[in-house]
Amino acid sequence: MSHAGDLLFLLCSTQSRMNQLGATKWIDESRQGTALQPEEPSATSSRKCYIESYGCQMNFNDSEIVAAILKEQGYGLTTDVAQADLVLINTCAIREKAEQTVRKRLQEFKSLKQNKADMLVGVLGCMAERLRHRLLEEEKLVDLVVGPDAYRSLPALIAEAESGQKAVNVLLSREETYADISPVRLNSNGVTAFVSIMRGCNNMCTFCVVPFTRGRERSRSPQSILRECEELFEQGYREVTLLGQNVDSYYWIDPQTQQATTFAQLLEMVAQINPWLRVRFSTSHPKDITDEVLYTMARYPNICKYIHLPVQSGSTRILQLMNRTYTREGYLKKVERIREILPDCGLSTDIIAGFCTETEADHQETLSLMDICEYDMAYMFMYSERPGTLAARRYTDDVPLEVKKRRLQEIVEKERTLALKNMQKEVGKVRTVLIEGPSKRSDQDFCGRTDQNKMVVFPKKHYRKGQYVNVRITGCTAATLLGEVVEETIPEMVA
Repeated sequence: MSHAGDLLFLLCSTQSRMNQLGATKWIDESRQGTALQPEEPSATSSRKCYIESYGCQMNFNDSEIVAAILKEQGYGLTTDVAQADLVLINTCAIREKAEQTVRKRLQEFKSLKQNKADMLVGVLGCMAERLRHRLLEEEKLVDLVVGPDAYRSLPALIAEAESGQKAVNVLLSREETYADISPVRLNSNGVTAFVSIMRGCNNMCTFCVVPFTRGRERSRSPQSILRECEELFEQGYREVTLLGQNVDSYYWIDPQTQQATTFAQLLEMVAQINPWLRVRFSTSHPKDITDEVLYTMARYPNICKYIHLPVQSGSTRILQLMNRTYTREGYLKKVERIREILPDCGLSTDIIAGFCTETEADHQETLSLMDICEYDMAYMFMYSERPGTLAARRYTDDVPLEVKKRRLQEIVEKERTLALKNMQKEVGKVRTVLIEGPSKRSDQDFCGRTDQNKMVVFPKKHYRKGQYVNVRITGCTAATLLGEVVEETIPEMVA
């Protein structure tokens, strides 16, 4: 999950559930608002809440936590904002366009309130602390502002707002993980789910706002994570993605026994829940991913062979300015180690074009690193300065916009070429696919992802969502594999 960017980014090749797009679409879908839908209708609830989320998957997971808290207060969820008593917008502070979009939506909600005076509007998440005064006092767009560590206080804040007061809680916490809250699964396909294993970040990358908006790093207890994953499996889910800003730095010390649990150990625990439960994780940091994690992945067939390893730049000089704490050479050694231990592992990354002082030579180093790593997919961004970050305080954003655009386009073209090449290598192979649901383009086809996180589309026939099937790959685009299910299918596991 990258924390930089500007304007548009392109998702090439493998479709990720966090931001699923074809390689030819220029659109920032992950930053668009999504009206979150509940698993079940809430027609009997006396009060209705409408939640709209922006940004990374951590934000969407937070919205599921908020939905669970509000459910306990008697709120049902609605996808019709006009029917809502409470409207919440979960915000992203990664780039300026996201903030502009949120402000536009708040203006629309303000107009809606003119015909429904008792409607409350609130802002959640990463924009809350920085813009609270402006949104509450200057523009008077919202009734409550709640930071990512303050969701438990929502009931009290709602009551305060209902009394006519402006309600605010943006305090960050060193302990809050919401470990005891079972998220209400929103926009769920019933097959795949995200499970947060930690919150916050200790890495002070100079371009990134996350340490300032989400606070310091803290891990959930492994017991709470295992309980959530077990419950999901019992409910019919067949894949979990373990989420964190930097999952490899997960570290839990039992307060009674003082026994520590590392990410590799946690990964193994989750894999042992059931061999029919697929396990993924995101995001890894190159400085923290270990051989222990890689060997654990190799030992368990149900741990997917796919790693998202953000590089940001191929230039050691730029990496130092970004405070990424590794060099170009160090990153390439990590990739080499992944290839040695997991030869068939899918690999994706994040890349920022036009960071402060980036020269043409720095840019060429990024392109050459892409050739070496042969990424299956990349999230690609133009750098934009974010208020409050170390880069905003230390450096001048001195790369002209037109240069940034041209460099980003070259990165995009490079990744499109690499993505298509990697997809073409899949043709003729038989891959195990977990059926996630109908294809978006045809109700006669199913879609699902391979172990390596490549999306496959194939005829439905008599197969069912949530079933594992073996698919022979017969064709591809740069974003999607096409195939046919072979007769030998993997039996469906009945919970």
